[in-house]
Amino acid sequence: MRSRGIVGALLIGMWMMGAVMASAHTVNVLDDCDPTDAGWTPTGGCALPEGDVNLAEFNALLSAPLANPDAAHANGLIGHPAWRFDPMYLKIDGGTVTVKNNGGRTHTFTEVDNFGGGRVAGLNFGLARVAECPLQPPADPNNLAPGASIKIKNLSPGNHLFMCCIHPWMRAVIKVLDE
Repeated sequence: MRSRGIVGALLIGMWMMGAVMASAHTVNVLDDCDPTDAGWTPTGGCALPEGDVNLAEFNALLSAPLANPDAAHANGLIGHPAWRFDPMYLKIDGGTVTVKNNGGRTHTFTEVDNFGGGRVAGLNFGLARVAECPLQPPADPNNLAPGASIKIKNLSPGNHLFMCCIHPWMRAVIKVLDE
């Protein structure tokens, strides 16, 4: 009877460890759009049941000077901080990374050679569009609708850069360790 308890505890511990390991290989795509703000409607609306960022606030926080207050766009492109990948840096030893859009807007999780601008010129603030971000949104296979998820498999060892082709300040680095 006692050995069953020990085996059961070990199995539960291994299952919980697997759950923790799996969550460590997840990137959440986040935003906090306000579904009651009609300002979002022309560009796809907001699918969140609740959110607190209206379009006016989003636009007001698109740029915030970081180093030089006179060069708000050149040195301070950060976008609205609620629009982000979490985590922004993930170190893995291989396996699969699950990316889930927990926001209310469409985003992309696009692997790029170098960070830069996305497909929406008005959100790039002078950054050149990267080649991996197609100009036509329906042609982008990396579109990730609210609630959708993708699995990224077989990443080679090294750093992999990912960004949103719509909101180019949304960036992540996945470091795959040599096994």
